[in-house]
Amino acid sequence: MNSELLITEDGSNTLYVPEIDECYHSSHGAIQESRHIFIEAGLKQCEKSEINVLEVGFGTGLNAFLTMIEAERSSKQIQYVSLEKYPVETEKALLLNYPEELFPEKRCSFELMHISTWNKKVQVTPFFSLEKIETDFTQYIPVDKFDVVFFDAFSPEKQPEMWTQERFEMLLKYCNPGAVLTTYCAKGIVRRAMQAAGFTVERLAGPPGKREILRGTKIG
Repeated sequence: MNSELLITEDGSNTLYVPEIDECYHSSHGAIQESRHIFIEAGLKQCEKSEINVLEVGFGTGLNAFLTMIEAERSSKQIQYVSLEKYPVETEKALLLNYPEELFPEKRCSFELMHISTWNKKVQVTPFFSLEKIETDFTQYIPVDKFDVVFFDAFSPEKQPEMWTQERFEMLLKYCNPGAVLTTYCAKGIVRRAMQAAGFTVERLAGPPGKREILRGTKIG
């Protein structure tokens, strides 16, 4: 899908997709949104020293980049698998300013994430490995189970097939006991689909510009 580079209110970039009239992130701030939803409410809830993360929607690579930074900060080993049906053009991804807004010295690691081969695991840093898989989520069969899930698909209005009870049931099967799933979408239809699938669901305060987000936990 073609996309246009935009700047959000916290100074970080996002991409706008005219075809579906949707941005990859909140206009209030891409970095602060991703950090709040996926790192603080998701990744940091896992106390293991070795963590398997599944992301639905690699997109701009921002969630992966923030996870890599947290892996180094906490000295935890993180294996990160990200599913993406519509990869962003590499040339466009390399224009994103996330390293400059966070850690300019990590620009090479960010670029490696985007230029690395799809469907192949790459060791980005000593603490962080990435496997980008170009696939439809419904076709994915995991090798390992996951401790954390970042559910970052386009909105239910644009991709309703991604937000069903059946999809969340698949994700529940992919999770270890105690695993958490976080998502930016707090709509009632999504919360009910997650609950019907078997997740214990919490409403959490959202980042600036968003009242609530959702976190689901696999109990037992």
